[in-house]
Amino acid sequence: MAQPPNLDLAQLVALAAALGWASGLRLYAAVFLTGAAGSLGWLALPAGLQVLQSPWVLGASLLMFVAEFFADKIPGFDTLWDAVHTFVRIPAGAALAAAAFAAAGADHAAWTTIAALLGGTLAATAHAAKATTRAAVNASPEPFSNIALSLLGDVAVPTLLWLAWAHPWLFFPALALALALAVALIVVLFKFLRALVRRFAPAPAAAA
Repeated sequence: MAQPPNLDLAQLVALAAALGWASGLRLYAAVFLTGAAGSLGWLALPAGLQVLQSPWVLGASLLMFVAEFFADKIPGFDTLWDAVHTFVRIPAGAALAAAAFAAAGADHAAWTTIAALLGGTLAATAHAAKATTRAAVNASPEPFSNIALSLLGDVAVPTLLWLAWAHPWLFFPALALALALAVALIVVLFKFLRALVRRFAPAPAAAA
């Protein structure tokens, strides 16, 4: 199979940003889909990301991809899963974004550092928006809105990754829109959750 041409700077920046953002939503999907695209010859992965093409990495990420797919559909458990993955998604997003620019030579050091900061920030924003939204939705007893939001995330991650690979100049405005929406959701739903906690929290006992 013919190998596609190497990525240009716009595609590298888009790929790094997409991996950072996707890590905050579906880390294992991002790892598996990127590795599979490279392994199948659909995408010429940068040197720092070629480890994702390893059969061991593909197998492990696929296993966790499937586990997360089902865990994310269970109200309550999804919030616990998100809480645990706070310590996984953000550093992983930074590492994957940095790996997009990792190459021999000092010329790439600045780009690698910038990419790590960008990837970590995007992963943190996406993760915070996801965790806050799902916690707010879990306040409702019906499970359907929870599943619908989870399926939306399942679709959004491969879509954004594909845009970054194939149409980076379309990816950037899509990412900007997603980022603005995420920030709005974090602000609005955090206030909602704080009010909900205050409403149901036991009142302090009066002093004797």
